[in-house]
Amino acid sequence: MLAGKRILVTRPRELAVALTALIAGAGGEPVLYPTTEIRDADDPAAAQALLARRQEFDLAVFVSPSAVRKSLELSPEGAWPRAAAVGEGTRRELEQRGFRQVIAPQGQADSEALLALPELAQVVGKRILIVRGAGGRELLGETLVARGAQVAYAECYRRARPATPPPEGRIDAACASSGDALANLVAMLGRDRLQDAPVFVAHARSLAQAASLGLRRPLLAGPGDAEMLAALVAYFSAAK
Repeated sequence: MLAGKRILVTRPRELAVALTALIAGAGGEPVLYPTTEIRDADDPAAAQALLARRQEFDLAVFVSPSAVRKSLELSPEGAWPRAAAVGEGTRRELEQRGFRQVIAPQGQADSEALLALPELAQVVGKRILIVRGAGGRELLGETLVARGAQVAYAECYRRARPATPPPEGRIDAACASSGDALANLVAMLGRDRLQDAPVFVAHARSLAQAASLGLRRPLLAGPGDAEMLAALVAYFSAAK
């Protein structure tokens, strides 16, 4: 299916295991090139103090698998309110750590999809804790506030661009699962090495971002590892 194809995987190293295994299982050669690193928050004490009060909230919304991991590192003990996840990957991370009845959209992994669920439609007077990294999109919190919720942010980590030398050899395709990963990929590798290779992105909004970054061949795959693999296989099967 992917025999002989060198596929650049830009996920953070600790989150890339599943996708690299899928690519290898399909006969491809995954080239791990993390364009984003997950680092400790600048002020972990602030997040830790807020997490210690998490039972005061009606809902905890986790924006990524890293948000799950880092929050539990900062505050491993104690019960949680009901949890919501922006996507399937985050939901799986929560369930692997014992969370049950996680609210999460299916088939999409963004704030818009989560906000469209009925559980987040009527939140007047609800206290909602958003567990995330520093910065990022504000749509989720702003919309919940507009719907009448009280929102607090536990910023448990930060993203950084690693100082990693570019990989040697040809690149047949690249995968970018976030806007940060895509922007860092272009900055670290340069547009020239990506002009002849398809770059598979996870979200529709990333297609416009890719165009603004000067990439000629962005393709929409989907947010999950299985969707990314399916898009790669379909592309290279059609190219034969």
